[in-house]
Amino acid sequence: MTSSSMSPPFAVPVRDAEAVVGHKDELVARLSYGLQRLRATPPRLIASPPTQPRRAAVALIIRVVPDPSFPLPPHDAQPPTLSEFFELDWVNAPNARPEVLFLKRSSPADPAGTPQSNEAHVSFPGGRMEEGDENGLYTAMRQTWEEIGLDLAERDFLCVGQLDDREITTSLGKRLLMILSPFVFLQVTPAQCSVDPLPEIALHWIPLRTLTSSTPTWSSVTADISIRMAPRYPLLRRIIQLLLGSMKFAAIVLNDSPSSSSGKRTQRQDTLKLWGLTLGMTLDLIALLNPPPRPTLPLEPDEDGLLGLEMAPSMASVFPRFSYPDVNFWIWVFGRRYRAVMRGWETAMHTSEVSEHRRVNWIGQAVNAFYGAVRRALVVVIVLRAIGLLIALGVGAWWVFATGD
Repeated sequence: MTSSSMSPPFAVPVRDAEAVVGHKDELVARLSYGLQRLRATPPRLIASPPTQPRRAAVALIIRVVPDPSFPLPPHDAQPPTLSEFFELDWVNAPNARPEVLFLKRSSPADPAGTPQSNEAHVSFPGGRMEEGDENGLYTAMRQTWEEIGLDLAERDFLCVGQLDDREITTSLGKRLLMILSPFVFLQVTPAQCSVDPLPEIALHWIPLRTLTSSTPTWSSVTADISIRMAPRYPLLRRIIQLLLGSMKFAAIVLNDSPSSSSGKRTQRQDTLKLWGLTLGMTLDLIALLNPPPRPTLPLEPDEDGLLGLEMAPSMASVFPRFSYPDVNFWIWVFGRRYRAVMRGWETAMHTSEVSEHRRVNWIGQAVNAFYGAVRRALVVVIVLRAIGLLIALGVGAWWVFATGD
């Protein structure tokens, strides 16, 4: 497997959006426009700092499932180019169905015997860059082969391009873990490629229409903030849980069916949830499918107005809310810089031409600004909780002594 033949070019002009929409199927037309837009747009690359050289890469794999009754070309036909692919009759057939591949990795058994949730968190194939990998593209291809037995160097697949690099952080955005590079692949043949996933991995081909729907099924994933703040001290973790509650991340529920899945299956029916980093990369891809300046991404209703924004969904949807309303209020108070970054990010995303303005690291700035507001908000909340506790103890002591006299 080599990556040299699949290096994504970034000099192909994007066809006019109005011409693309002239296709038979609107979703296929949007996919055509978005992938050509991705192919023509150089990604924003982030160099690894000397203090943290670790990198990783993932593969976003798209296919178009043909109408079973539609005549297909012979398998030995010459693979089409990107523009030729979206002119094929079977791709534009009324019942053709674009799909995106997600993985569900089995969670290890809880040693404490805690009942396992029926929630399944999905991701893309990929992993860390290892010594000997030529580049991020090779890493994504190698990891995909090792995890699910799918060779992206074969003639069936075309590397369309790369989404912007992302900084992976921990400890409330304070420490950099690695740089992640997402690559987008398109299967350009109608044949179903054979796969051989690892035993703990199940494959789920999710219809793209589920992700581009104007009314997706939104849910949430709860995360314990105390694990991030005090992972080694159980007593302190319990105190933090009482003081700060938990974090809730927005998630899209993916309606899965046996016909679109392969790999290890169990008797338990899991609820597939798309959230966090994988949700952010997915929405970055979907954002490309919408001709500017009128995006129609599936926005999550902002019920409590955490940051006073209803924009830039690929970022706003991946940031958490807290279970205690006062924590959310203080995040809003300290979130002025975050809101300014998000407004700039939306302006850049709605600009059709590539410019220096679009090459700004909006994602990194938004992460730093948001979690900076979170850290300040948590300090204020803890101080206020401590003051309230001291006042309550003082009033209680005064009442005890007053009634005793």
